[in-house]
Amino acid sequence: MTNIIKVSLENEMDLVLAHRKSMKVAERLGLTIATQTTFATAVSEIARTVIEHTDNGELNICVEQYKQRYSLIASVAFENTIRFTNEDAGYYYAQKLVPEFRLIESETGNTIEMKIGMPRSLRLDPVKLATLVKYFEEEEPLNAYEEIKQRNYSLNKIAQEKEEELRQSKIIDEKKTEFISIASHEIKTPITIIKAYTQIALTLGDQCSEDVREFLTKVDFQTTKLLSLVQQLLDVSKMENGNFAYTKEPVSLNGFIIEMEAVLKNIVPHHQIIVNLSNDYTVFIDKIRMEQVFSNIIVNAAKYSDKHTDIIITGNVTQDGFVKIGFTDQGIGMTSGSMESIFKKFYRDKDVMTTHSGLGMGLYITSKIIRDHGGEIWAESTEGIGSTFYITIPVAE
Repeated sequence: MTNIIKVSLENEMDLVLAHRKSMKVAERLGLTIATQTTFATAVSEIARTVIEHTDNGELNICVEQYKQRYSLIASVAFENTIRFTNEDAGYYYAQKLVPEFRLIESETGNTIEMKIGMPRSLRLDPVKLATLVKYFEEEEPLNAYEEIKQRNYSLNKIAQEKEEELRQSKIIDEKKTEFISIASHEIKTPITIIKAYTQIALTLGDQCSEDVREFLTKVDFQTTKLLSLVQQLLDVSKMENGNFAYTKEPVSLNGFIIEMEAVLKNIVPHHQIIVNLSNDYTVFIDKIRMEQVFSNIIVNAAKYSDKHTDIIITGNVTQDGFVKIGFTDQGIGMTSGSMESIFKKFYRDKDVMTTHSGLGMGLYITSKIIRDHGGEIWAESTEGIGSTFYITIPVAE
C-alpha cells in the first residue's frame, strides 16, 4: 500500500483541504471527472461527519495493489467512542457513492475505509506511484491555512523530537547514576578492608621493617584518597536520587571554623592555614556536610598552590543577614571561562587535567550543600596569582 497524502481533520477548514486534495489525487491518477467527483464527495461527507464529532480525526489517501489491479482508498480514523446515528446523513450518503465501504472497529480506534477500483487502462506501476507521492510531497500549500498548518506540524515534530531526546537523555543519566551508586558501594567495601589490614600491619612494630612500613604508609595514604573519591561518587548518586539528607543544628560559626582549621592543617601539612574572623554568629548547619565543604575547598586550594604558601580563611557578616566566608590561596588561578564551569558535575579544566588528579566532583558537591543550606558559592581569581572562593550561610534566627 502506497500512502499519497495525509490530512488531520480538526475543523471546517480541513474539510476544504480533504475535498480538494482527494479530488486532485484522483485527477493525477487519471480517473474520469465523474469518478473524481464521486470519490471526493464521499471523502468530504465522511470528513464532515467525523469533524462534527471530534477534532482529532485523520484522513489518509493511498493506493493499494492486489495482483495486477490497483484500488484508490480513503481511510478516515477517529476515536472508538464515536457512534453514528440516523442524524449523520453524510455517513449513510457516502456508502452509496463508493463500491466498497466498511467500518473497522478496534480497541485503539475506528476507521472508515472507502475503496474504488481503478481500470487497468491507467497502466499504473510502482514508478508512477513513486512519482505521484513525490509530487504531493513537493506540492505548494493549497491556501494560507494549509501553509500555517504545515509550519505548525513541523514545529510540533521538532518539539516532539527534542522531548524524546530529553527523555532518552534522562533515562541514560538515571542508568548512569544507578551504575555509579552500585559500583561505588561494591568498591567501597574492599577498599575499607584493605585500609583496615594496612593499619593493623602498621601497628605490628618490630615485625615490619622500615621499608615495609614505608610501603604500607603509602598504601594507607592512597586508599584514603580512593575512599574519598568513592564517597564523592556516592554523594553524587544520592544527589541525583534526592537522597542527600541533612541533620542541621545550631552551631557557633567561629568555633566550627577553628575546629576545621585544626583538622585541615593535618590534611594539608605543607601549607599554612591562617584564620581571620570577625564577631561570632550562630548558624544552622549539618556539621558533617559543612566539613565536606571546608575540606573540598581547602584541599583544592592546596592542590593548585605551591608548597609552603598560605591559605587564608576569613569570616564576616553581610548586611542582609548572611555570614560570608572566604578561602584565599596563592595558586595558579583560573580563567574567566573556567570560573563559569567549575561548579558543574565532572568538570575539569583542560589545562590541569594532565597535571592534577581528580574527578571534578568536589566543587559540584560543595555547591549543592551550600545551596541546600540557603546560601551561595562563587569564585574570584587571577591567573598566576591565586583564587578566592566565597560561601554564604544565613545567620540563624
